[in-house]
Amino acid sequence: MEENLKMSLLESAFETCNIINTTKQSDGYGGFKKAYTIGAPFDAAIVYNTSLEAKVAEKQGVTALYTVTTRRNVNLEYHDLIIRAKDNKVFRITTDGDDNLTPKSANLDMRQVSAEEFILGGTIENG
Repeated sequence: MEENLKMSLLESAFETCNIINTTKQSDGYGGFKKAYTIGAPFDAAIVYNTSLEAKVAEKQGVTALYTVTTRRNVNLEYHDLIIRAKDNKVFRITTDGDDNLTPKSANLDMRQVSAEEFILGGTIENG
C-alpha cells in the first residue's frame, strides 16, 4: 500500500506523449527534406525549469528548458523529439537518458532528461 502511495504522486503528473520519428526524403531537386511521423506513445511528466541557472540561460538566448520524467523503461536519447498529446508542444531532448535514472532495486521507477521547446521545420503525419 505504501509503495502505491509513493508512486501515485508521480503517476498523477504523467501525461501521454509520443516519440517523433524523423526520416529524410527526397525533395525532388537532388536534396533532402525531413519528414516527421508520430511514433510510440509513452507517459511523461514535463516540468518547466525555473531554476536560477535556467533563467540566466534564457536571458542569454537559450530556449526554455524543461525536465522530462518517465519510467525507467523509457530511455529518451540526446536529440530525440517528443510531442505532448494535450497541446502538441514539441520538445527536443538535450541530455542522455542513461545518465539519470533510479536503480532497479529502488521502489521509485523513474528516469529524467532535460529538454527544450522545439519548432519543427515541417508537419507531422500520423505513422
